Amino acid sequence: MLKVDNITKYYDDFCAVDHLSFEVKPGEIFGLLGVNGAGKTTTFRMIIGLLEPTSGEITLDGKKIDYSVTDTIGFLTEERSLLTKLTVREQCQYYGVLKGMKEKEIDERLDELLNKFGISSYKDKKIKELSKGNQQKIQFITAILNKPRLLICDEPFSGLDPFNVELFKNELKEMAENGSMIIFSSHRMEHVELFCKKIVVLKAGKAVLSGNLKDIKKQYRKKNIQVKGDIDLEKIKNIDGVLDIIVKADEYEIKIADESVEEAVFKDVSKAKNVTKFVVEEPSLNEIFIDKVGETYEN
Repeated sequence: MLKVDNITKYYDDFCAVDHLSFEVKPGEIFGLLGVNGAGKTTTFRMIIGLLEPTSGEITLDGKKIDYSVTDTIGFLTEERSLLTKLTVREQCQYYGVLKGMKEKEIDERLDELLNKFGISSYKDKKIKELSKGNQQKIQFITAILNKPRLLICDEPFSGLDPFNVELFKNELKEMAENGSMIIFSSHRMEHVELFCKKIVVLKAGKAVLSGNLKDIKKQYRKKNIQVKGDIDLEKIKNIDGVLDIIVKADEYEIKIADESVEEAVFKDVSKAKNVTKFVVEEPSLNEIFIDKVGETYEN
């Protein structure tokens, strides 16, 4: 288990991470979210041992993370970190050796992953000759080459088309099923919702939201009602507790303050003609994120 216990990190007088705690168990995909400057990168660097916390402790399976355990960690950074003049094989041999792997073991694992991602013919191509999407595949391969026990993924789907996003998603799920611990960060909240049962949202280094995603949604008072039919928009807008109505292509999304407003909205909608849909939904993670942080992830 990865345990981040009350860590704080100062750069001179600036507090980048402020008393942050969370745990990631084997088989879990954990979401660590926040806008730029929230403290995510500093947290990642402390987890992999590149930075020391000013206070607090980080342990992996009860042991402080140092060079004796870093070979069991993989890190897919948001920024490209490939040596573009090397071939794919040379790049992976370099990273594999750094992780304590033998040359034959690296080559066998590389063949397996290149085949899985449909790019076996690129093994002897130089990195600079590959498209942005295929470079991202290679970067991902270098992060999981050593079958890491702990994998940190910072914007793993950057530059990928929907087909390749599915390949990455399947690989991450398979790793979790095999017991890996995965920390996942992305501005695509639908991906976070799909993967992560537990999350932490950072703002200015502090956790402003943490816990089980299902519980967070349940506790969040605002709800959305999806309605399809000929409803009286002005009348519904005037109901106390209706916050907004979003007009979509063939239906309406009615945002309400809490579930106590449902009955009043249903009463009016039931009088309308041709109503074929009335569904009360939990808010999306994106809505909760913006409400808690006060801005979008991409800001």
